[in-house]
Amino acid sequence: MATVRDWINASRPKTLGAAIAPVAVGTVIAWKHSGHFSTLLLACTLGSTICLQIATNFFNDALDFIKGADTQQRIGPTRITAAGAASSRTTLTAAFITLAVAALLGIPLIETRGWPILLIGIPSLYFCYGYTGGPHPLAYRGLGELFVILFFGFVAVLGSAFVQSGQWYWDALVAGLQIGCLSTVLIAINNLRDIAEDRTTGKNTLAARFGITFARWEIITLILTAHLSGFHWWLQGDHNAFTYPLILIPVGLWIAIGTFSTPPSPLHNRYLAVSGIQLLIFSILLCIGLSSHAQHAVSTTISTPRF
Repeated sequence: MATVRDWINASRPKTLGAAIAPVAVGTVIAWKHSGHFSTLLLACTLGSTICLQIATNFFNDALDFIKGADTQQRIGPTRITAAGAASSRTTLTAAFITLAVAALLGIPLIETRGWPILLIGIPSLYFCYGYTGGPHPLAYRGLGELFVILFFGFVAVLGSAFVQSGQWYWDALVAGLQIGCLSTVLIAINNLRDIAEDRTTGKNTLAARFGITFARWEIITLILTAHLSGFHWWLQGDHNAFTYPLILIPVGLWIAIGTFSTPPSPLHNRYLAVSGIQLLIFSILLCIGLSSHAQHAVSTTISTPRF
């Protein structure tokens, strides 16, 4: 029988920064432009995105085992289903319960901002399962990176800013790209580490399709894109929002050099953990940089919905 520690490990806490970072950045962008901030909405948004991330991880744990993608050759962290600590049915039940909690936490967001939250929330709920399940599982077709950039980058940052202010901001698109790229680094390292196993089990990730060299350059490109796209902040006068995250360039170099020089192995779990820390610290530095040049009531919006 699975212990509490088993379930905590199954939630993959090292990856939860991908749920926290976009909410924090989106909230700061909304506050920067509008001056609006709601603790309740922040708590519900953050709780919902964390539950979505955990549900995705539980689905991945159970469905990879059912599909035979987790084998004895696995070099990543132990999966609760593959290890026999919990049955696939139990893990799937936990995933659906966590998904239900995410939906419940979204109710105050819908009450406050209306139907746009449904347009964001319903696909997000489905793809927590559809990432590894359903007729066209994204992770098995090389679409995992696209999913992360879209939902844990653009959608999460834009949505979090909209929840707080009721408006869509161009700045949130740029920040969504930055956060999405660094979140995708986690997936890219994971797929590079598991390339041999994935090729034998039919899990056609980008790494499995195009090889180790491609996967390594993908990681470098994602890290560089996160920093270079931040030049947007410099051009609009938010110099600190561009320069503060540059502190992390040595960390990015360490990850890039390490993944380039190390054959896929359990050592990649270390790069994965550091990438999660990189994402969180990057989001903190970006938030500090944006906050240092707040300009309430002076904003560039995509649209101004009224409810």
